[in-house]
Amino acid sequence: MIPLTERQIRTSFVNTSKREASQAVLPDLDALDWDRLDYLGWQDRKAPLMSYAVVPVDDEPVGILLRATDPAGRVRRSAVCAWCEDVVETSDVGLFVARRAGAAGRRGDTVGTLICEDFRCSRNVRRRLTATEAGNASDEERAVMTALRIEGLRERSARFVAEVAREV
Repeated sequence: MIPLTERQIRTSFVNTSKREASQAVLPDLDALDWDRLDYLGWQDRKAPLMSYAVVPVDDEPVGILLRATDPAGRVRRSAVCAWCEDVVETSDVGLFVARRAGAAGRRGDTVGTLICEDFRCSRNVRRRLTATEAGNASDEERAVMTALRIEGLRERSARFVAEVAREV
């Protein structure tokens, strides 16, 4: 992912008010390994049920505000993240809901999906494949499989964000 500035992130949000975008608590951008990120996702330190994701869509950053379900009322079940589709890390996947952009969002329309709660999808798609996933594949075949997982994450996350941004 191309490194982003605070200004680029704040202006990328499509489903927030200007006030919400300006009040978002950003992660430490200098501490991020941008080369190993397919999207930028983080939880707001001051409001734990609010999270953000900035995803490249057609080579432009598009940011969304996500709301997590309340952990107190949540039944803990294993689930597969809809973005990284990792079959190993299934215990910390949660339901996130994003208000749609524009008039639809102001009417209360939302879109939801299951995502890794700590937004570790970029790490998950780059982890070493298990024997079940790769069998006795060669190193070259494993590299191709990993590249396909990375591409899948990029496509699925961009598709979700584009759906949130789409005016309905």
